[in-house]
Amino acid sequence: MKIAEDIKYIGVNDHSIDLFEGMYRVPRGMCYNSYIVLDEKIALLDTVDEHFSEQWLENLRQVLAGRCPDYLIIQHMEPDHSANILRLVEQYPQVVLVASAKAFIMMDQFFEGKLWAERRVVADGDTLSLGRHKLQFLAAPMVHWPEVMMTYDSSAQVLFSADAFGKFGAMDQQEPWEDEARRYYFGIVGKYGLYVQKLLQKAKGLGIRQICPLHGPVLAEYLEDYLRLYNAWSRYEPEEEGVLIAYTSIYGNTKRAVLLLEQKLREAGCPKVVVRDLARCDMSEAVAEAFRYPKLVLATTTYNAGIFPPMREYIQWLTERNFCNRQVAFMENGSWAIVAAMLMEQMLEKCKGLTFTEPRVRITSALSKDSMEQLEMLALELVAGDTVR
Repeated sequence: MKIAEDIKYIGVNDHSIDLFEGMYRVPRGMCYNSYIVLDEKIALLDTVDEHFSEQWLENLRQVLAGRCPDYLIIQHMEPDHSANILRLVEQYPQVVLVASAKAFIMMDQFFEGKLWAERRVVADGDTLSLGRHKLQFLAAPMVHWPEVMMTYDSSAQVLFSADAFGKFGAMDQQEPWEDEARRYYFGIVGKYGLYVQKLLQKAKGLGIRQICPLHGPVLAEYLEDYLRLYNAWSRYEPEEEGVLIAYTSIYGNTKRAVLLLEQKLREAGCPKVVVRDLARCDMSEAVAEAFRYPKLVLATTTYNAGIFPPMREYIQWLTERNFCNRQVAFMENGSWAIVAAMLMEQMLEKCKGLTFTEPRVRITSALSKDSMEQLEMLALELVAGDTVR
């Protein structure tokens, strides 16, 4: 695939993977992106996962057409992008490795000092001339590892963005970008919104025509929309008005209450209501939706004097990803010693900018007249005061 006249894609698709990073479901596979800039000097940008070494090397050989690469630019040291550095050096021993100082430290950790190639350490603002193409390096620490570096080709106006702007899914799968990019962002990058904001400030000064991430498609159209979403995500701003109800239910009584609340919200004029059963849904999808909407209802039962495990796991996912600036309501159920709402609030204590909505719905075993009245009041309270502009 041609990115520009002298820039080509040499990455691979992975349809054998079921869990990315050992926990994110990827039913449409993944792609590991690698790029090459062909000029007086030739620069590769990143390698691919070790399971696709031969395919990647063959892609490279075809594009090189007998030439040899001069540089390998290593933007990110996660193994799905760096696994073939040693293989490349073995086949092209003259290649110069270009990376940040921290990346070289990690490189020695991964390859146990076996990399004897020439090294060039670059920092924020450094440049590398290939001839017609001049590459500028942008430090992007904690987006989402500390060694991350991005590369801007000023002649082609292409930003090679490392893991930023990536998504789940193989390159040969046609689907909307937003949903899987949102799930990817909040699963992998979400904790580091402050650092993404710093990166976006740097990007403002660049004329960008295309964004080439290490996962997902090359972005060449609607760049303003992608940048707008990344700005909102990294500022932890909701995208649209609506309520997410995330629940667990053991014998069905909590679920009945949740479905009744959904009905009451719709009757009260809520523009969108999304319901997720945390014991059955994709956890990363439910996490992404919590950031998509301004209002979240957590409904669960007291279990072993604590919180039902899928709900506890969900809240932990949220807090680890800097969940903040949202309106949160609680529904709790139990037959004795009901403590779920109190414990859920305690888990969220470190989250900034949360507003806890009253009333809290308390169900003692099954719905009653009192708990149904609480549901009615909660629905009206949640619909009052839209927050997304």
